[in-house]
Amino acid sequence: MDFNIFVLAALGVGLYMAWNIGANDVANAMGTSVGSRAITLKQAVVIAGIMEFLGAVFFGEHVTDTIRKGIVDPSKIVDPHIIAIGALSALLGAGLWLTFATWKRLPVSTTHSIVGGMLGFGLAALGFGGISWGGIGRIAASWIISPIAGAIAAFLIFTLIQKFLIGRLEEPARAERVFARFQVLTAGYVAFAHGSNDVANAIGPIAAALTYGSGASVGPTVAVPMWLFAFGGIGIVLGLSTWGYRVMETIGKRVTEITPTRGFSAEFATASVVLANSYIGMPISTTHVLVGSVIGVGMARGIKALNLRIIRDIGVSWITTVPIAATISGVVFMVLTV
Repeated sequence: MDFNIFVLAALGVGLYMAWNIGANDVANAMGTSVGSRAITLKQAVVIAGIMEFLGAVFFGEHVTDTIRKGIVDPSKIVDPHIIAIGALSALLGAGLWLTFATWKRLPVSTTHSIVGGMLGFGLAALGFGGISWGGIGRIAASWIISPIAGAIAAFLIFTLIQKFLIGRLEEPARAERVFARFQVLTAGYVAFAHGSNDVANAIGPIAAALTYGSGASVGPTVAVPMWLFAFGGIGIVLGLSTWGYRVMETIGKRVTEITPTRGFSAEFATASVVLANSYIGMPISTTHVLVGSVIGVGMARGIKALNLRIIRDIGVSWITTVPIAATISGVVFMVLTV
């Protein structure tokens, strides 16, 4: 493939993936703030857009794994051409699934989507022997651990706020207004952290593809130039501002009723759980933790406060994320290598 065409294809697919991250994943960070009416949808787009972009540009890692979560063993790939084509296939597989999930208003994990994409490419290129099944097992475990940890943390935080603060005030509505301001800060913090980490889901594989296209060798890691982080940040902002409202509505309104204290509890719990698991090296999904946290604050009001049908649909989408993204990626890889 001509180098210029290859570059345009790589950048186009990367922008598409970043757009999907903004439309689905970033909406999680702001959904509870919008749902509690702490901020408007337009304000959410501005705040999250700025924080995501700053996180991606200034705190994105300059060396990122192109073989996400150790799914594919790069030592078994001799031809760097295979890695480059695999990166594009993985991004398309993950991106198409994310587009469908966003259309259905379902919050799914961007990280798990790209893991599924890399799994599909690995299976198509190397077969079962080229896959780190231990990594797949850890990801499967996080489907259970992530939402439960978020739910427990959010339930406890909200219960403590209710018992020691709201329950002791003669005008609880004033406390809700105060927490609405706090909630803007926690939402911005989650968005900033997300931009600094998950932007690699879009630009990491693209960096590998561009490295191959320039004639350089591609290994398990590759340096990512600063302009590519900015490029990914722009794509994220575009996705959030155009389609982010769909998943925001699910997180902020359809799972359970969200007030500023509940939104603050869910966001604070999410940030705490994600940071704790990052410290111990446990693969975990911000999306799964946040949804679990929203369920947790809903449970504090009883099971009837939850929309169980929506929760069921979200759970099904989580289970199917990896296999669907893997299937699409594998098909794309085989078509591109014919």
